[in-house]
Amino acid sequence: MRILTLLALLLGLFLAGSATAQGLTLPPPTPAPEPENTLLLDLSSGGRVAIQLRPDVAPNHVARIKELARKGFYNGLTFHRVIDGFMAQGGDPAGDGTGGSDLPDLKAEFNGLPHVRGAIAAARQGAPQGADAAAVAAAENSANSQFYIMLGSRLSLDGRYTVFGRVISGMNFVDALERGEPPENPSVILQASIAADNKAPPAPGQVLASPAAALRAAPRGPSAAGPAVPPPPSIRLPESKPKAPPKKSR
Repeated sequence: MRILTLLALLLGLFLAGSATAQGLTLPPPTPAPEPENTLLLDLSSGGRVAIQLRPDVAPNHVARIKELARKGFYNGLTFHRVIDGFMAQGGDPAGDGTGGSDLPDLKAEFNGLPHVRGAIAAARQGAPQGADAAAVAAAENSANSQFYIMLGSRLSLDGRYTVFGRVISGMNFVDALERGEPPENPSVILQASIAADNKAPPAPGQVLASPAAALRAAPRGPSAAGPAVPPPPSIRLPESKPKAPPKKSR
């Protein structure tokens, strides 16, 4: 028993040291799910997904997704980028990775929640290679309405994107999303809601009308994802597979 206790202590110290080395702190224990902080996504891929939100580590991101869900912003939006074994990205009214809401962009809330299967995190712009500190900070603080759900673990993303929750049921419906960049027939969010509001799932195939159509249609400002002309850069994540090294010439 003493040996097991010692091993558990050493493991805890190792994990804490690893998190500290990355500039992160270990998150508090996962609280019990509660309706007010549970996001429900009714998907065209077959059913309802429940996501436990974590306002204890990412309060602003959780507040944003709850606000948009309650306005109906996500109803009818697609998953425009779904990579097998990597992640599924959605929440963009433009449907191509360039859009968002007309609300201000969010500052990063990096935390110790890992990019494991089922984790949900905020998509944002990527800083160009060789960018200075100001450009990097601007990219890190460019999250708005888009999010992605991890289909597999990718811990290399930890500390670079804000994780704000994790799927607690219905992951099979996330796995069933149409693949592609973009998919030929992208899967749709029929309805997004907060569990505390007790909204019933829509009928199969029924996309609920969004009372936030005007919000979705509003053009993005300069602080959103770049100037309106030329078009803002696509909000993307790092590629799922490392590029092969160039062949050496003989």
